[in-house]
Amino acid sequence: MCRNDSDCGAPLADLDPAPRVYPPAVTLVRRIGGDGAPPAAPTTVEEVERWLFTGALTEADLLALFHDLVRRLVAAGLPLDRMSLHAGTLHPQIYCFTWQWLRADGLTDEAKVDEASLRTDAYRRSALYRVIELGETVRARTADAAARTAFPLMADLAAQGIVEYVALPLGGAGKYHNAATVATSHPAGFSEDQFTALRRLLMLFALHVERHIVLRIANHVADTYLGRAAGGRVLDGSIKRGSGEAIRAVIWMSDLRGFTGLSDRLPGPAVTAVLNAYFDALAGAVLGHGGEVLKFLGDGLLAVFPIAAGEDGAARAAAQALAAARQALADLDALNAAPPDDLGAIEGWRPLATGIALHLGEVFFGNVGAPDRLDFTVIGRAVNEAARVEALCKELGRPVLITAPVARLLREPLDHLGEHPLRGVAAPVSIYGPVG
Repeated sequence: MCRNDSDCGAPLADLDPAPRVYPPAVTLVRRIGGDGAPPAAPTTVEEVERWLFTGALTEADLLALFHDLVRRLVAAGLPLDRMSLHAGTLHPQIYCFTWQWLRADGLTDEAKVDEASLRTDAYRRSALYRVIELGETVRARTADAAARTAFPLMADLAAQGIVEYVALPLGGAGKYHNAATVATSHPAGFSEDQFTALRRLLMLFALHVERHIVLRIANHVADTYLGRAAGGRVLDGSIKRGSGEAIRAVIWMSDLRGFTGLSDRLPGPAVTAVLNAYFDALAGAVLGHGGEVLKFLGDGLLAVFPIAAGEDGAARAAAQALAAARQALADLDALNAAPPDDLGAIEGWRPLATGIALHLGEVFFGNVGAPDRLDFTVIGRAVNEAARVEALCKELGRPVLITAPVARLLREPLDHLGEHPLRGVAAPVSIYGPVG
């Protein structure tokens, strides 16, 4: 099972959507197949059904499974020219995933569809809307005038030579809005026997879809609430209290300046909107530079940049952390200068300012808590020291403070801001800041 959108298949950055075109709300994620792929060996509908009960169970990737199913259906003599699968998910930004195969190019694409698609006229006037929202089955001839009026897609399909189009719901409860479509250019369309066979096989395939989507949802939920590294460990079985490992990392600890006064001045929904925009800037910078966001602590943020093996692992982590800090400050400045529409109507929240501490040390990365309520986090003396350093940001008038262990790894000049005592730390700590 691919844990994330780009974990399997060609990287997204390497993909050219051509020869296909996708609307703005649809993003191509992965692609397999092509004209050079060998056809599946001749088979029968009965053999495809047996495969769904046996071999299909071992496939861990839904893209590969769907592509294999289409090839087998074609090899069984079913007159398919296009086929698609649509599966809902539980994700804060993604409405559903879709997989589409076309005979014309032999490709099977996986794409993600964002929530904006639900507000388009194209979706509301599509057969998929009737299937996903109302649970109906749509079976239409593209030459039929009533079908063309009801579904504008029919005219486009007819221009491509499609004669009959079928869209039907998948899954018993329909909780994740799963659906499939099939289409043929055969002059007679689908025979009743072919339609019955397709419906039966798709109902069996729906069980596989449900299984894969539940796993994908688990991955998304774990990644969203725990972070990718922690989410992956939990789903891989690291769920016992005390389980984890010691890691070396550059630790990021940040805090929003003046949050108490902000909370006093603004109502709860406004504070939430401001915090979300603030965390977009900081967490986005951390994630964009290879860090791992571990905790949102009220208005605080705890993150790590793990040190990879190799001679330059520590230096690379330090450079990534400092680059993320600079990016966060720049994004925060941009937010103050040009807030999004949802913040524009809120008075009294600007300017937002933050303090960021970068420290290095060994921490325990694992499960901590009560037997029935665990938290996957980092603990250790280095985390406590990072928090103490962050508290100096206001006193020293600097938005970013760097301890000596991190400063030694950076290949650029820094301002030495002196030796400073930290509560609970025996010796004073050398503190540095970026020049300027």
